[in-house]
Amino acid sequence: MAVQKVLGIETEYGVSVSQQPDANPITASSVLINAYLSAIAGRVDWDFVDESPGNDARGFSVDGSSSTELETHLVNAVLTNGARLYVDHAHPEYSSPECISPLEAVRYDKAGEYIMRRAMSNVKRISNPAQEIVVYKNNSDRKGNSYGCHENYLMDRAVPFSKIVSGVIPFFVTRQVVVGAGKVGSEFTGRDVHPVPFQISQRADFFEEEVGLETTLKRPIVNTRDEPHSDGHRYRRLHVIVGDANLSETSTWLKLGMTATVLSMIEDGFVNGMNLTLAHPVHALRDVSWDPTLKERVMLSDGRKMRAIEIQIEYLERATKYAEAVGYGFLGREEEGPKLFAEWERVLDLLMDDPAKLSDTLDWVAKRELVAGYADRHGLAPDDARLAAIDLQYHDVRPAKSLFSRLPMRTLLSEEEVIAATTEPPTETRAYFRGTCLSRFPESVAAANWDSLIFDLGQDPLRRVPMMDPLRGTKKHVGELFERVQSAAELVEALGS
Repeated sequence: MAVQKVLGIETEYGVSVSQQPDANPITASSVLINAYLSAIAGRVDWDFVDESPGNDARGFSVDGSSSTELETHLVNAVLTNGARLYVDHAHPEYSSPECISPLEAVRYDKAGEYIMRRAMSNVKRISNPAQEIVVYKNNSDRKGNSYGCHENYLMDRAVPFSKIVSGVIPFFVTRQVVVGAGKVGSEFTGRDVHPVPFQISQRADFFEEEVGLETTLKRPIVNTRDEPHSDGHRYRRLHVIVGDANLSETSTWLKLGMTATVLSMIEDGFVNGMNLTLAHPVHALRDVSWDPTLKERVMLSDGRKMRAIEIQIEYLERATKYAEAVGYGFLGREEEGPKLFAEWERVLDLLMDDPAKLSDTLDWVAKRELVAGYADRHGLAPDDARLAAIDLQYHDVRPAKSLFSRLPMRTLLSEEEVIAATTEPPTETRAYFRGTCLSRFPESVAAANWDSLIFDLGQDPLRRVPMMDPLRGTKKHVGELFERVQSAAELVEALGS
């Protein structure tokens, strides 16, 4: 039986400084993150001791790879909701806490947007308003640079990595028709480039390999980083870098739910015999993205040609049989499964019929309708710079400036639920223990990371509390313990006994 799919999203945000086109993005990101942290009670820094991004799932380690660079001097903190907030290279990044279900992960991803808005407001209060730091939830600066929105899924270590790769590549290449964020134009510079007025995915232009360790150069469709942040004998963490940063709650919900389902199917052998291996996955990734009509057919290794939407329908049909056989427990909350599957089916049906009918649901469709409407009203050519500006404005995190916020998009969460998620941790994963410790005893937590906390109890030595199982440290597991203790020292003593 597939392991419970603990989920999370890491989002690198685009950042700029108004009236300062040459502003240093590292400095701007640091100012932004510090402005948020300075306004909240307590601050706990990140513990880098367990970082090992050079470990490869194929059985080796790459020391000195660009993927292993750790910028330990930049601001890097843990929040009371269990999340990580930091500067990653030249971007502010919010990594959500571990979540038990797709909808819960959507909630904590949206909390990251709210935190960025708070950070921008804090900067305005303490600096020159004319030089406002602006944050965008997108994936490209239109100068040839792309930044990521990475998903993470808990998986069974016993499943061979090669089995994961073969089962997931056709899904990853084609799922963009549901979860793409949309983009005006293309930044691909290869030989087969042609005019692309509008495409489905922001990230598709930037992938060069089928499988690999890198995340910033020669990006692979399947990333091999083997950094489980848990008991590595039992689990692996599949680090997915091939997705876009979504603003639509439904796009994010489906992205997480569909992927968690397919990974569970791979663990349980339910993708065997699907025969969807692609002949040229990297080329197919771009071909699918560059065709918002959804009519492009990609070549399979057996010579057949299929549309991306047809491949996605095959995955859904197999997933439906899977859920009938095992239930929806792999999605964390049994009651969420039927709702997610119904939306999955509705979206694929409408994509087959007329994608425009999903302009209130999917990011890429909403943006395409917005851009096309503006171009028609003003008689603009596809390469007009004003259309690229509309694209960027869609992703502006500021509600007053965001074009996304003006659209009648479907929502899954209330504003109150999202705001609460900025400070309160999920209750059904170890994030509850991490977040509650930071909320209750910030002065006694010296540092923290995903799988441990270090307590400073005022005497040597420091005490490290490991959290190697993402499904322990929940409210059910330690809630009563927190009610009994009055200090970090009592908590550590009780844990030791």
